[in-house]
Amino acid sequence: MGVNQHRRLAIILTTAIAVLPAATAAFAQDPSPGQSETRPWMNTSLSPDDRADLVLKELTLDEKIALMHGNGQPGSGRQMPTTLLGNGGAGYVFGIPRLGIPSIQMSDAAYGVRSSAENGRYSTALPSDLALAATWDTQAACDYGALIGRELRAQGYNMSLAGGVNLAREPRNGRTFEYQGEDPILAGTIVGNRIKCERAQHVIADIKHFALNDQESGREEVNVVIGKRAMRESDLLAFQIGIDIGKPGAVMCSYNAVNGDFACENTYLLTTVLKKAWNFKGFVLSDWGATHSTVKASAAGLDHEEALDDFFGEKLKAAVQSGAVPMAELDEHVHRILRSEFASGIVDFPALKSVVDVEDGFETSRQLSEQSIVLLKNNNAILPLDSVVVRRIAIIGLHADTGMISGGGSAQVDPPGHPSAEWQAQVWFPTSPLKAVSARAPSANVQFDSGANPASAAALAKQVDVAIVFAYQWMSEDMDLPSLSLPDGQDALIEQVAAANPRTIVVLETGSVVTMPWINSVSAVVEAWYAGSKGADAVARILFGDANPSAKLPISFPRSEADLPHPKLLTPPPVSDPASGTPAAKPTFNVSYDEGLRVGYKWYDSEHKPVLFPFGYGLSYTTYSYSGLKVNAGKDATTVTFTVKNTGARAGAEISEVYAALPPSAEEPPKRLVGWTKLHLNPGESRQASVTVDNRYLSIFDESIDAWKLVPGTYTFMVGGSSEDLPLVEKVTVE
Repeated sequence: MGVNQHRRLAIILTTAIAVLPAATAAFAQDPSPGQSETRPWMNTSLSPDDRADLVLKELTLDEKIALMHGNGQPGSGRQMPTTLLGNGGAGYVFGIPRLGIPSIQMSDAAYGVRSSAENGRYSTALPSDLALAATWDTQAACDYGALIGRELRAQGYNMSLAGGVNLAREPRNGRTFEYQGEDPILAGTIVGNRIKCERAQHVIADIKHFALNDQESGREEVNVVIGKRAMRESDLLAFQIGIDIGKPGAVMCSYNAVNGDFACENTYLLTTVLKKAWNFKGFVLSDWGATHSTVKASAAGLDHEEALDDFFGEKLKAAVQSGAVPMAELDEHVHRILRSEFASGIVDFPALKSVVDVEDGFETSRQLSEQSIVLLKNNNAILPLDSVVVRRIAIIGLHADTGMISGGGSAQVDPPGHPSAEWQAQVWFPTSPLKAVSARAPSANVQFDSGANPASAAALAKQVDVAIVFAYQWMSEDMDLPSLSLPDGQDALIEQVAAANPRTIVVLETGSVVTMPWINSVSAVVEAWYAGSKGADAVARILFGDANPSAKLPISFPRSEADLPHPKLLTPPPVSDPASGTPAAKPTFNVSYDEGLRVGYKWYDSEHKPVLFPFGYGLSYTTYSYSGLKVNAGKDATTVTFTVKNTGARAGAEISEVYAALPPSAEEPPKRLVGWTKLHLNPGESRQASVTVDNRYLSIFDESIDAWKLVPGTYTFMVGGSSEDLPLVEKVTVE
């Protein structure tokens, strides 16, 4: 290190010590090797709770306060001088080096590690979280989380800000691509397995945004009005399952209010449900700028404020000293933070910067993308394409020669070779559909047209054997889609191309659902979602049959926005960013989620509204048949067995879905997903499947007793390949 670098570091450290008293102890008393024998909390045979309690006894008040807030985010506009001590991520928390407690270095990591360019490193972009949910595959979710966990550590981070599981009540929500679809059991199971395997890499894993943060427009001011039963059986159930499976170290509370109280100072959410009913052991941190008070937030169960110390810094210290916040309450907050540090392994296995395994990331991303691509339409078996027969191919679509679109906001992964993306910039990853298709069909004449001039694209389509249109829909945090239509005139483009050549295939790069006014004019539709670093290779392998599509929709595609529970999206007037000043003291407008627990397919079923493509739907290049349903109702679980046969000529994987209709007295939607399994079958092969259904998934939440209840009566079990294709039916009586 040169003289100037030494001088700069000294200035930073001196400033940090002056600004934050806790930093004085942290930096001045760094222990030497060998002192660990005098630290009983370093005994790994002790429980995380015991280790946290031992550290807690050693902390000063300033050190406790320092653990309860962040120190700013680079480039955010509101920073402390100490912000520069972080790793360039979304936030960081000073550790207690004199006690061997490391700093917490946080990074956004929804579908890959964000802000990698800021510390000169590379991140793999995986397919979007909604794409992951389309795999319906717990091992895929584990692979997803494990790769992100490894890359976090390689970049010097030890906490992930990811694990989004808000249900798709509003498919125009700008963060739909970060979440896991519309069903709580599918969403919770997928995110839970992702978190479990991310946490296994010794990082603090997070689940968010707790709760009911189901739209981005006006998220800082909206008050969600919803009944307890409805939320417990929908959004909160997804969180409960995710926490049960994944055991995250942190829960991030959301910007919005729920039934009158902001989520980050909502006693019902944070204490009654999360910490008491679910026995969550980790800590609750606020979304960035989502803290609104000191005493109320602390009493409600908020443990940590991000990104700065507006309420949990000097104001919290003063509240403790005055008795407004009891010391026992403060100690519980700090205990939870320390417990998560020990439980995650970041104390015993410190993150050390290393080189990301780029090739492994590429391969994992491609495999996950293949498993997530949903084949929605395939008239006359136009797919898979035969590279020997198809000699002339048109690739049409903006950037289809160079890249594929990705989701924006805090989830945005930096593309290789580029600086950090601007907030809400459209980022196209350098994975070229034109190059991937050309490589897969080397003997074909593959031509490109951007589609900017639909007449030009249609003229090219007339000259080829098949036209492949790559259509996109860009989404980002902090904004909702104005509509579910494809933007920038792409619907008209597809209509003109299909009119010129009926052998038109549409590949959708979307973060949510889209309407398809051209659906009857095209031969095939492939939903590729936001496909990640190797998305184009995955799409090409699906198009040419190197991989057989097996994914199924985690979200219903409506025919029109008029069929949504809220046909018009409430968009309030723009407000100032809470990070730029003082957050609002109370929400300013209400949104009634009067559809209640009828989210997604449950809404369309209840309202008898036909859909474009139903939840759980997805085609394959082979076919399957179902037989032999048997249902055995037990005390704690119900076992559903059936036989699936591959009746086609290709090997494939079938996701078999199990639904249940509850007794009429339960007053539930017509059916709910209660389980599924994924079977890999060779041509002609049949296999018996067994799905164990937790009786909680057959229960309702009874507000009068504040508990789950199994309603006596007749339960109808249905099994098949989608929510609208259920050939097997059997009824059982539950006493």
